[in-house]
Amino acid sequence: MQRPGWRDSRGSRSAGLLHLLAVLTVLTAWPGTHSWSPPRLRAAGVPSPAHVVIVVEENRSYSNIIGNPAAPYINSLASGGASMTQSFAETHPSEPNYLALFAGSTLGVTQNICPVNAGATPNLGAQLLASGRTFVGFAEGLPAVGSPVCSTAKYARKHAPWVNFTNIAPNYSMPFSAFPVPADYASLPTVSFVIPDVDNDMHDGSIAQGDQWLQRNLSAYAQWAKANNSLLIVTWDEDDNSERNRIPTIFYGAGVRPGNYPEPISHYNVLSTVEQMYGLPKLGLAARAPAITDIWAG
Repeated sequence: MQRPGWRDSRGSRSAGLLHLLAVLTVLTAWPGTHSWSPPRLRAAGVPSPAHVVIVVEENRSYSNIIGNPAAPYINSLASGGASMTQSFAETHPSEPNYLALFAGSTLGVTQNICPVNAGATPNLGAQLLASGRTFVGFAEGLPAVGSPVCSTAKYARKHAPWVNFTNIAPNYSMPFSAFPVPADYASLPTVSFVIPDVDNDMHDGSIAQGDQWLQRNLSAYAQWAKANNSLLIVTWDEDDNSERNRIPTIFYGAGVRPGNYPEPISHYNVLSTVEQMYGLPKLGLAARAPAITDIWAG
């Protein structure tokens, strides 16, 4: 099967040969480009998108974001997609929430620590790879493909949960500079996580800064997803301790029926939904969290 090409979205030749080889190593395992067809609901009540991109933002409550004029782009996603109005994080602080979303468990982590030695604990990325699908975690500011560093400049490993697991090879952890340009979106993995740096995810930066970053870097993907059987999910790790850990969670893309959806959900429901899309076993507490089935047209 012919494999899709790849171009660094920043067009830089200075990334170096080692970076290029690491990227190509991952790409040789990725499936070819997908021809688009209208999304069809699986028997389980959810679609099976060609690509899912999950963006995790930081430390803002639902009311901080939804209806806030400082976040016009995110609010356009909410109005054009499925906005979950009763979405709740699991706990405080950040790191256990990322683990819950990625592995169905906080793994006993109760604070931000590095490293978390999760070993070969089952997780979404490993599930996808074992099933013949693909996964990549893209983190802005990651200094090199597969770097295990805890923090550097504006990058924080505590926000990149896949790095903690030995059953995900280091070359599936990439800087955000490796995210494809619009012409190459069909080469994206089945599921990818996108983690902005701590300025652009609203942790240290403002809501407006995070909103502008998301629009600048992912608005083209959001529109492409609608026409190419793909999905964008934007959620937050936790709130700012102001609203019972109520956070925004937005689904945007092909087959999504726009509206406000009031059923209570958590990170485990989001994980459960993605696993159900690909017929994967439900991990940990995701097994008790119903998939989100009412937001899909079809």
